[in-house]
Amino acid sequence: MTQEHPTGPVHVPHPTYPPPGGSMPVGPDARPGAYVGAHVASEVDLAARAAHPHPEPREYHRMLRTWNYRWWRPVVGSLLVVVLSLVVAPIALLPVLAIGVWLEGGPFFAGLERAATLEEITPAGLLYLNLVLGSLILVTWFVIRFIHGMRPRWLTSVVPKMRWRFLAACLGVSVIALVAQVVVAILVGFVDASAETLPEPTVNPVTTTTLLLGLVVLLTTPFQAAGEEYVFRGYLLQALGAFFRHKWVAILATSLLFALAHGAQNPPLFFDRFMFGVIAGWLVIRTGGLEAGIALHVLNNFLAFAFAILLGDLGDSLGVAEVSWWNVPVTLTQAGVYAVLVLWLARRFDVQRTTRPPSAAHQAPASHDGDPVLEGRGASV
Repeated sequence: MTQEHPTGPVHVPHPTYPPPGGSMPVGPDARPGAYVGAHVASEVDLAARAAHPHPEPREYHRMLRTWNYRWWRPVVGSLLVVVLSLVVAPIALLPVLAIGVWLEGGPFFAGLERAATLEEITPAGLLYLNLVLGSLILVTWFVIRFIHGMRPRWLTSVVPKMRWRFLAACLGVSVIALVAQVVVAILVGFVDASAETLPEPTVNPVTTTTLLLGLVVLLTTPFQAAGEEYVFRGYLLQALGAFFRHKWVAILATSLLFALAHGAQNPPLFFDRFMFGVIAGWLVIRTGGLEAGIALHVLNNFLAFAFAILLGDLGDSLGVAEVSWWNVPVTLTQAGVYAVLVLWLARRFDVQRTTRPPSAAHQAPASHDGDPVLEGRGASV
């Protein structure tokens, strides 16, 4: 018995995104919404996944929701970041500390213990500390590559790469925010003489140790600050964003972790660091990359180290555990002015805020939560 076919061409609608684990049926029996299970993905499916890790545009904190997303990947990745950061990296860089202590002279083991515990801040100890924190960049790159199958550049921005001109511009406006901070600090000092928002103007003598400390700060502080950003505003923000659709869950959680990671501190100092994390995290998502957070973090650490080396004690600066509540409006002024200026820069540079899969222009509008209706399974880029 022969089967009658309908006259005229049969229209077969194409899915907005490649269907998971199968392809769209073709031929006279095709009907809208019907999928044919297959062990091999369609050519369209494979091409889409090879071209881009995301099935549709993603905001920064949702970038781990890739074609091959599995719930366990962010969990395992977060645990691996903690272990590599707190155990593996410090042990791997111990030879650097040992060589530095040996070059400084004096009793070796006593000097090694003082430097490793930060009991005394020496050039070797500061170099070791900054290199350990700077190595967190490599830690996050390793995790996103081997746990998520993504290239490390996806941690930097949605482009995905470091937007160097935007980073330089952010560094520039951070100086303006610093000036505003100093002005408010002076005003607070007039209001309350016990506020101690600025260090005492006593210049330390210039010695070989001072010069070496300054050189270490100059060469390694950018990596140290960037390492912290890649962990807290980078990988952990994306890991939490993979589970929670709303950005503020990831921002507040990573800000809390960032403040807790600085150890013992009184409530004003904890709040100060927490709010830094909130503003930096919001700017990362708002601008689609780590550049704004890195720029502010680098300037803050340069300022803190410079004041400590020239006008105070570096050990006290690194181990600060208490500040006055008057310090909060000072730092919030800096962060607020910086945020406004960065938003202005983002408009001037027309910075990209979401990822752009190659076929995004031909796809249907995204759902209200920014996630695709269908998320396929397969290799990511």
